[in-house]
Amino acid sequence: MLHNSTKNRVVGVNIGVAFTSYAIVDVRGNIIAQEEFPTREHPSINEFVAYLSERLVMIMEANGGYETIRSVGVGVPSGNFINGTIEHAISLPWKGEIPLASMLRDRLGMAVAVGNNAHVRALGEHAFGSAHGMSDFIVITLGPGVGSCLFSNGKPHLGTEGFAGHVGHVCVKPGGRQCGCGARGCLEAYCAEKGIVETARKLMESSEKPSLMRNMDQLDPKLITDCCEQGDELAIQTYQVTGEILGVIMANYASIFNPQAIIFTGGISKAGHWLFEPARESFEENVFHNLRGKVMFLTSALTDLERSVLGASALAWEVQEYSLFK
Repeated sequence: MLHNSTKNRVVGVNIGVAFTSYAIVDVRGNIIAQEEFPTREHPSINEFVAYLSERLVMIMEANGGYETIRSVGVGVPSGNFINGTIEHAISLPWKGEIPLASMLRDRLGMAVAVGNNAHVRALGEHAFGSAHGMSDFIVITLGPGVGSCLFSNGKPHLGTEGFAGHVGHVCVKPGGRQCGCGARGCLEAYCAEKGIVETARKLMESSEKPSLMRNMDQLDPKLITDCCEQGDELAIQTYQVTGEILGVIMANYASIFNPQAIIFTGGISKAGHWLFEPARESFEENVFHNLRGKVMFLTSALTDLERSVLGASALAWEVQEYSLFK
């Protein structure tokens, strides 16, 4: 018997700290429709899942019908693809272990896959972005946190419990700055948004040099980059310090896994050469000598939204099809 399935679309969902975005994506990676809503308007996980499910059903019905959707993929901080859970997310309002995949599956009546947002972004880069055609690469996300996912032999390496790749919580300075995870000295405490701002403030406190940053109450990495463009010495030094730390950890990462490329995503990657020139120099000084000059540093060609929802859609195709309505 010849089967002609009409389920040629999936839904990709990105649960971010500020916004939850979702899109219908077809088999060619075309985004058919997309919407978003503020994540923190729903401090109860049950309320959030109910609202998200309602919005997903509405966008499905408005764009070809529920019966055309095969499955749903979700990228979320501290998501675990192996268990389908969110586990002790630092940046989200819902605490503990949350069985998100089963909660959504029960409401939607179709297969749901949940993955860590770094894992999902790497899937997006592999399928549609800068890593297309690569088999061994690392994706690093630099934003409110520092996340990563490693692809080895064309597959994401998730580890036994699904927690592989948490490079943001590698210790770079024992006893150093307090990290949101509860430990001290994590990479995230130096190379994520708050860490970069703290570096800038410490440099200003220890120097009498004039700086445009001194007059900014709400300093952030983008403003620091703007100050660099205007020749601000302390702003440039901020990214010099950040880049040196980042480069050392990337050298350690590359020395262990021998990737073709390290692909940087997230808002901080927009600092460009101010961050990546010192990072590259530090990397080459510290990487295993046989890898010097052989590992590409790339920035993503996709927008944050494209990478997240397309990656979540790629995740959706990996879960076994299930439906209450067959």
